[in-house]
Amino acid sequence: MKDNRFQRVIEEGRVPVGHMIMEFGTRGLAMMLKAADVDFVLYDMEHSGFDTCQVADLVAWLKATGIAPFVRVPQPLYHFIARTMDAGALGIMAANVESAAEAKRIVSAVKYAPLGGRGLGLGTAHNDYVAPDTAGYLKQANRNTTVICQIESTAGVENCEAIASTEGVDVLWVGHFDLSSSMGIPAEFHHPRFIEALRRVVAVAKAHGKAAGIQPGDERQAEEWLELGFNVISWKTDISVYRGALEREIGWLRERLRGK
Repeated sequence: MKDNRFQRVIEEGRVPVGHMIMEFGTRGLAMMLKAADVDFVLYDMEHSGFDTCQVADLVAWLKATGIAPFVRVPQPLYHFIARTMDAGALGIMAANVESAAEAKRIVSAVKYAPLGGRGLGLGTAHNDYVAPDTAGYLKQANRNTTVICQIESTAGVENCEAIASTEGVDVLWVGHFDLSSSMGIPAEFHHPRFIEALRRVVAVAKAHGKAAGIQPGDERQAEEWLELGFNVISWKTDISVYRGALEREIGWLRERLRGK
């Protein structure tokens, strides 16, 4: 089974740095991400057109790298989670988790018995089509896979202690736009109530030995949220990186042409 670089970076006391892919699901992307030296990638199925087959291709191409492939599933349902894991993903991000019961169902779909109830489809993509030693593989897979629960609502913040205490949950991840909207202060990321919610999630994650993740939109946000204690960072989406770079460089070119 592929090594989970994300988990290794955390074990070494460092901050894993990743990137979210929502649009550019091409065969060359894996090696571009390797060149950028990211630790993990989040393929987003919640807000994109990616289907299960496309995600399976994206995960397969990453096998040529050391990057940990994670997938945000459309909904935290068994058939989405188990098929994604069997395609070779090393972790699942589940949106808007609001209770320990939801977290437990997510863990159960990701992990094998005795920690969970994931079905055994061995010798397929997640095993590189080689039949593994069953008992040894189940233990390794349970250790080597990551469960990320997104906290994106006031209910999620209120229940984050119970979510964090669920065995098998590895990361509490704030979905900042949805959380601020749930609080009635959309995109007001400096509002005192929003900052207090971030502090609570970070404190709860730390108290339970879990990581706290977030995806800043710029350098200033990254500085602020690292200062608050977030220790897993996804650097923007592919859309925002491409759009921002193109806007800046086209702007420079137009200025240059006007000055001719």
